[in-house]
Amino acid sequence: MFAAVSAGCASNPLTAPPPTIEPAQPAASPPESTRPAGQVLPLGGRPQAAVFDGRTRALVVFTPRADPQSAATLAVFDGSGARRDIPLPGPATAIAGDGQGTVYLATRGGYFTVDLAAGNAARVDVSEEADTDFTAIARRADGRLVLGSADGTAFTLGSDTAVAEKVKIFARVDAIVAEGDNAVVLDRGQTSVTALNSEGRSQQALRAGEGATTIVADPLGRVLVADTRGGQLLVFGVDPLIERQAYPVPQAPYGLAGSKNLAWVSQTATNTVVGYDLATGIPVEKVRYPTVQQPNSLAFDDSSDTLYVVSGSGAGVQVIRNAAGAR
Repeated sequence: MFAAVSAGCASNPLTAPPPTIEPAQPAASPPESTRPAGQVLPLGGRPQAAVFDGRTRALVVFTPRADPQSAATLAVFDGSGARRDIPLPGPATAIAGDGQGTVYLATRGGYFTVDLAAGNAARVDVSEEADTDFTAIARRADGRLVLGSADGTAFTLGSDTAVAEKVKIFARVDAIVAEGDNAVVLDRGQTSVTALNSEGRSQQALRAGEGATTIVADPLGRVLVADTRGGQLLVFGVDPLIERQAYPVPQAPYGLAGSKNLAWVSQTATNTVVGYDLATGIPVEKVRYPTVQQPNSLAFDDSSDTLYVVSGSGAGVQVIRNAAGAR
């Protein structure tokens, strides 16, 4: 049952805030009881997200500061496991990559661009949005950025600095992924996913389980969503947005990564990551690995068949080579 609450009353229901529920969270993982598979690289703090960049062959881990007003940092790991840190010009809230050597991070009033090879970060201000609290970011195939805000607005940029389209229909934009020139918005409070077309206008909107938390796009054109409260992996097609698969995944699924062969889901209640084959229409478990504590973030390198599991509690970065090949 969808227990909705709203922030106050309004005489016109069309202008009232959208009904929401308490957003779901990953489980508080227990201490590791089994040695994590593969290699574990040290990384402290509370990392929030990770992306793999194909051009530089690097894993990029985003860790905000405990003080949300302090500048964030990126930890960049090369193929040998060596790490370098790139400081950002200020606080950040979300990360996206282009796979070609650049990552983008949302911040208040705009975003940062980071050249991974050079180690340089620069701020870009979005016109007329100096006070906007940007909370999500994605890069489309055509190079245009889509940002989301804490007040529930999705912004599609027409240039590096100018907004081409705004859609304010969400309680909060918690995450955005791009599939081609379309985007899909995740709203945790409404536990919903909403498609935006190439113009940035809203299209279909669907309920996403009982408490959706994370979202990724995979190389085969699918969008994966973890329904952490409902214990499910949800698989959506885009353009039009349609739910194609829903499969039970117990133990508080949260971390997600897509690859050409398998969909990867972490179970935060048991420090486990599972690889599912989606080809038959019903997810089929193929591999399972013990992980570092609090496996909140996943990333995958298809060219080397390497799975990265990033602990959200400071237990390090786990590197599992030949991850799908173990099938």
